[in-house]
Amino acid sequence: MERLKNMGLKRCFFLLSVFCLVTALLLTLGVYLLCGRIAERYPQGGIAIDSDGTVTELAGPDREQMQILELLDGVRLLSAVLLPAGGLGFAGILFYRLKLKVPIEILKMGTGRIRNHDLDFSMPEASADELGQICSAFEMMRKELLETNRKLWQQAEERKRLNAAFAHDLRNPVTVLKGSVKLMKGGRADEHTLERMERYVLRVEQYVEAMSSIQRLEQIQVRLCDTDGSALLEELQETAHLLAPGLDLILPVPDLGIVRIDHGIFLTVAENLIGNAARFACRKLEVRLTLTGHMLCLMVADDGPGFPPELVKNGPKPFGKIEENAEHFGMGLYSSNLLCLKHGGKLCLDNRPEGGGAAAAFFKTIKS
Repeated sequence: MERLKNMGLKRCFFLLSVFCLVTALLLTLGVYLLCGRIAERYPQGGIAIDSDGTVTELAGPDREQMQILELLDGVRLLSAVLLPAGGLGFAGILFYRLKLKVPIEILKMGTGRIRNHDLDFSMPEASADELGQICSAFEMMRKELLETNRKLWQQAEERKRLNAAFAHDLRNPVTVLKGSVKLMKGGRADEHTLERMERYVLRVEQYVEAMSSIQRLEQIQVRLCDTDGSALLEELQETAHLLAPGLDLILPVPDLGIVRIDHGIFLTVAENLIGNAARFACRKLEVRLTLTGHMLCLMVADDGPGFPPELVKNGPKPFGKIEENAEHFGMGLYSSNLLCLKHGGKLCLDNRPEGGGAAAAFFKTIKS
């Protein structure tokens, strides 16, 4: 029975049909022989010719016996029609119960829950036949829908937090500009008022540019290509020398071989992390590139004051400034986190026991 459940639909239906039809024919033959043996007990009528040529008339069946014989003939005829047809019908019932009932119920359950916008369930494995494969494909589709919905929800939540942070950080510059305009209208403005207005207008402009850059990041598509690991290390070394020229660089050179990543996304994240570490480092900067399984890890560490505990605990936030500086809005770590998520990885921040902060960017990749 278990073998039939895992058998293909065509083969299973053919075998069930043949088995039930042969069984029905054997039953028909049995009914025919049984009716014949019963009919032999009754007189059949007619004549008998002996060896010497004597003709003897045999006794015929009476009325009741004739009715029984006619009934036996009817049973033979009906069995020859009904038993094969019933065998095929029974084969269809068996085929439905063995091969169709469970997968159809599973698919009905799945479509009903998806119709009700409920994706938090799993499709049980039905069988290894074509309908079982359809159920498996339906389960894969459910997982993809669930993952897509989660990503859309996360993007929506990130957009809400980004808009809230943007509105919050714009409040102070707008307040200062409104106050400066009132001073100018009242004739009480001085040269410091104009300088302050110019400074805060530049700050608003930088905020808008930061928001635009985040919008562009969300539209980036990941394009994987084969990249030589040694070339990545050379680019990291060059980037570190450009962004942190006065620091001691620690950059081990492991043999990574050929990895499949989005080269542009990797370099953008590397520039953000190295630039951020260079701003807070005291004397040295450490950059490490490792490959574990399907994850490429870029770790950038410095010997500075480290990350704030809230940033380590909650992760990068939009406009999450570490210090009040008009030129830096804390968007480098936030955009790096977005790019890592797009690449199937993540960004982890931590403070090292010996002092300094360490940022680890993970990228999902394939080693060639």
